[in-house]
Amino acid sequence: MNVRIGIGYDIHALIEDRPLILGGVTLPYGKGLKGHSDADVLLHSITDALLGAAALGDIGKHFPDTDVAFKGVDSMELLSSIRKLLDEKGFTIGNVDATIIAEAPKLQGYVYEMRENIAETLWCDLSQVSVKATTNEKLDATGQNKGIAVHSVALIVKE
Repeated sequence: MNVRIGIGYDIHALIEDRPLILGGVTLPYGKGLKGHSDADVLLHSITDALLGAAALGDIGKHFPDTDVAFKGVDSMELLSSIRKLLDEKGFTIGNVDATIIAEAPKLQGYVYEMRENIAETLWCDLSQVSVKATTNEKLDATGQNKGIAVHSVALIVKE
């Protein structure tokens, strides 16, 4: 059995006049995240963790921000295509764990729905997906509510 671990990280700036989407959930908030796609920083970080675990590059390699085909794309579609790629390569997902770093909005009421969306997209049980939220105690750009960052890890297995 071949067990692999990958790490993902992503950060996006908060901007006006854009919806805030995290884990496929549109949150009621006055700002959204800047990005070429829907800028779902949570899904981007998880995607990178999965790609890293499989040694298949990163999200920018598979979905470059210079490609108009990905302009405004739903990041759930990107994650789904990476899940299919992992399946083609013979990998199954052990678990994913992500920590969202944001001063606002408060995310606790949305974490369960995010986990459900991610588990469904990754074809795994809810117990295999962990999403947590924390603040940066008003330190750095995320702490000053200028952006949202996410750290993720993923464990995959190839038998």
